[in-house]
Amino acid sequence: GAARVHWTESRSAGSSTAYTQSYSDRVEFLSHRDTLLAPPDNGEVTVLQAGRHEFPFTFQLPESLATSFEGKHGSVRYWVKAKLHRPWLTVKKVKKEFTVIEPIDINTPALLAPQAGAKEKLARAWYCNHGQVSVTAKIDRKGYTPGEVIPIFAEIDNCTSRAVVPKAAIIQTQTFIARGTKKQKKSVVTSIVGDSIAAGKREVWHGRALKIPPVGPSILQCRIIQVEYSLKVCVDIPGTSKLLLELPLVIGTIPLHPFGSRTSSVSSQYSVNLDWLSTIPEQPEAPPEYSAVVSSPEAEQSLAPPCRNELGGILEGPFFAYIQEFRFRPPPLYSEIDPNPPSDNTRPRCMTC
Repeated sequence: GAARVHWTESRSAGSSTAYTQSYSDRVEFLSHRDTLLAPPDNGEVTVLQAGRHEFPFTFQLPESLATSFEGKHGSVRYWVKAKLHRPWLTVKKVKKEFTVIEPIDINTPALLAPQAGAKEKLARAWYCNHGQVSVTAKIDRKGYTPGEVIPIFAEIDNCTSRAVVPKAAIIQTQTFIARGTKKQKKSVVTSIVGDSIAAGKREVWHGRALKIPPVGPSILQCRIIQVEYSLKVCVDIPGTSKLLLELPLVIGTIPLHPFGSRTSSVSSQYSVNLDWLSTIPEQPEAPPEYSAVVSSPEAEQSLAPPCRNELGGILEGPFFAYIQEFRFRPPPLYSEIDPNPPSDNTRPRCMTC
């Protein structure tokens, strides 16, 4: 496994002299060799009978490897090559490439932090000022995975005398490094176009959706190849250059945990089985009598949270707060009116008897 970069640039050394400068570099990530069929120690030739012979093998990948990548000026590739040496014959070779994906978990504080920014630009044409355009934008977090939707919250204020058009796009930047020189290639991954904003008007995006297409994850730890992403909000201003606001993005491989960012650090290590919720009946039962609940020590003990060994596979990890199953209907509302009033036919008692 290795990363390679290579490109050329034309140089001029005068009015009639030109030459081509070449840049290249290589980083090796792993190199492992195994002998699957070793010759005997006595020097004799190993003979394989006619037919099919299989020699299984395994190898352990290092924990930190850059994601497989194919770019314009470089690549990150991994492969397995097998050789068969035969006496008095040429060596037979076969090569098979495989893909490596570096895990990037977006459930980290750095990638869960919101990203926001603001920019403004004074529109000029023929050295005349035509007003100012400003844009502020915010996204919920820095890390996303392919297939997710980025809600964009933005406000574009057009104080010029012309209509402007806001746009948003995800930009991929490939950076190739060799001999202290960088070569970059930028491409638009996906984009959306907003409605035209008239002169003197303001436009607000309340979570404008921008879906991330299937793209490769970010490559940030390789010395000679980097793949970075950013969200750019731009405003096309007639007669002058665009107003650009850039927010950094990281495309990961492990999506956001369903419990949300506040519990992502815990929920990534522990799982909760909620199958017991399905056992709660849809029609609640009548509440029991008070004496049936607290009259005996066994009943009082039944109200206490269960012991850790009683939970079985419900909770894994640290002991969470115990949630009781509320299966009974609440008691009737308190009332001053006697639900069983005395009958009029009842003879009143004599107070002197």
